[in-house]
Amino acid sequence: MTGFNAYGVWAIYRFEMARALRTVWQSIVTPVITTALYFVVFGSAIGSRMTEIDGVPYGAFIVPGLIMLSLFTQSIFNASFGIYFPKFTGTIYEILSAPVGPFEIVLAYVGAAATKSAVLGLIILATAAFFVPLQILHPVWMLTFLILTATTFSLFGFIIGIWANGFEQLQMIPMLVITPLTFLGGSFYSIDMLPPVWRTITLFNPVVYLISGFRWSFYGSGDVGIVWSVAATFGFLLACLGVVWWMFKTGYRLKS
Repeated sequence: MTGFNAYGVWAIYRFEMARALRTVWQSIVTPVITTALYFVVFGSAIGSRMTEIDGVPYGAFIVPGLIMLSLFTQSIFNASFGIYFPKFTGTIYEILSAPVGPFEIVLAYVGAAATKSAVLGLIILATAAFFVPLQILHPVWMLTFLILTATTFSLFGFIIGIWANGFEQLQMIPMLVITPLTFLGGSFYSIDMLPPVWRTITLFNPVVYLISGFRWSFYGSGDVGIVWSVAATFGFLLACLGVVWWMFKTGYRLKS
């Protein structure tokens, strides 16, 4: 097969997007309601008792962290389930034998997952505007971080979907790894508030750099330098691309 199969990419992409519309309650409504509850609990109940952080009211300070939290989990869920379900039903062999290459398969599945997650992130951002006054100092960077993060974690979810041998494994890494790292990555606080020892330990958490960069795009300040945030985001993206390339090259859990 030669050339780029745009029709094949569009067919898979459209199917995945249609699946999101069929489960709109789970895909859109539930995360928005959860975010609203976060603002009620953290923004109103707790935020009213806290001072500003880096000159930003606490309710507004947690907005980037909440968006990142939803972006991480939804990107992984959408992409992992999207590729795992064909494995589970056996239709993965039809996809692999179709006139679409590995690049086109990844582009379609990851593109659909990233699109859904990015749209959800923007909806959560709009929801947050009803609860707290928002300012976005660097809107282009905000969208850049949003798209890069959604793409990166969709790739990560795609890897999990190929690796998983059951629904338990499909949910294990997001629940046991990503969510704790997100909560410990400065979603609801600045790591400068931690004791020096714990702050040093936290800097080894890659999620810190993603959340910090995204928060910088809003308020012009973050827990780490913007250069480090950009470097960490691209580093994670390249690492995921490398693993996906290896999986298709070796046929890892795809052809057996």
